[in-house]
Amino acid sequence: MEKSELERETVDVCQQLVRFNTVNPPGNERPALEYLAGYLGDAGFETELLGATEQRPNLIATLSGLAPGPTLCYLGHVDTVLADPSEWRHDPWSGDLADGFLWGRGAIDMKSQVAAEAVAGCALARAGWRPARGALKLVFVSDEETGGELGAQWLTRNHPGKVRCDMLLNEGGGEVFEYRGRRHYGVCCAEKGVFRFTLTAEGTAGHGSLPKTGDNALLKLGPILDRLATTQPSFDVTEGPAALLRGLGEDPAAPEAALQRMAASAPGLVPLLEPMLGVTLTPTMAHASDKVNVIPSRAYLKIDCRVPPGLGEDDARKRIAEVLGDGGTDTHIAFDETVTGNHSPVQSALMDSISSWVAANDPGAVAVPVILPGFSDSRWFRDAYPDCVAYGFFPQRHQSLLEAAPLVHNADERIDVRDLGFAASFYTDTARELLG
Repeated sequence: MEKSELERETVDVCQQLVRFNTVNPPGNERPALEYLAGYLGDAGFETELLGATEQRPNLIATLSGLAPGPTLCYLGHVDTVLADPSEWRHDPWSGDLADGFLWGRGAIDMKSQVAAEAVAGCALARAGWRPARGALKLVFVSDEETGGELGAQWLTRNHPGKVRCDMLLNEGGGEVFEYRGRRHYGVCCAEKGVFRFTLTAEGTAGHGSLPKTGDNALLKLGPILDRLATTQPSFDVTEGPAALLRGLGEDPAAPEAALQRMAASAPGLVPLLEPMLGVTLTPTMAHASDKVNVIPSRAYLKIDCRVPPGLGEDDARKRIAEVLGDGGTDTHIAFDETVTGNHSPVQSALMDSISSWVAANDPGAVAVPVILPGFSDSRWFRDAYPDCVAYGFFPQRHQSLLEAAPLVHNADERIDVRDLGFAASFYTDTARELLG
């Protein structure tokens, strides 16, 4: 299929997907997944819908090879976060084409990638291609936006044999960015861990009209918030961040100096790349008295703490203490959620294939490892299949990282239509190269 045809078909499939309202909750992903099952089945894929609930299934589509070999999986989710149409220039479920973009909720996260993966698979299958070895598996799931309990997590735990794979491509990377005169495409090789905690300050209650009669716990949070706002924890440059810095031509042993150079030459990158280099502490919720006339005896902060892959609770506590000190006898912390980060090796046959494709399709550009500060379904596959190499990669040559990142989960989400064809050609070429 010509690249122009590939782009047109990917645009059409993405429009169809955006028009399914799959806001999670409630999700209601079945109509979208039935559409994809029909589309892939007509092209020659074996398809199966499996789910914990009737309205929220998951699709497994397989193109089996002519001989035993590795399984390459293209993964994607069809659920989205909510959208308020009053905040948008185009209806979030319209799939409108305007100004060179396809508009709608999920246009970036991640119905665009699902469309590109599906169209690539169908283009290959309709042309008569079958893997010379192994299999191409397309897995499109529900429920990623709320953790995957009914989606990828459920599939890998309840049907591990059906979605087992050796190589996996998912969301989390691929948007181009420029640094020091060179174009870079990030390949997401890891995800940070979550070590959320509650910081509680203790005091003594009293009447609001007599402020000196109590020991106001809320006031004790002020200096803590100030330190969280102004103090940067020391960096922890593990394997993934080190590879990123080397890929950018920087010294992994001097992350502070690298960030200073970045701030001078490409300041927009700093808020996106700095969190990859160490522990982050973000206060997101606070609570004190339940009544306006009662001095609170207890006040607390909820803090979203993210920790680089390879590090755990001890490392989190070390950086928390570095920022907040010992807190004294009036404050204490308790972890509410602890999930260690996950990662795949930064060197692999899949990385070589991505790097070669980038060099061939955007001469002078390079692929570099990046770390996802958030969460994706790659985690469940890395947990279930320790030998699986899982990366996030959806190449976008025309809509840069600085342009795309602010649109995720935001109003006016949209994608450059040229990148839909660009990505579909990547998934087509990669399947041929890795599976023969």
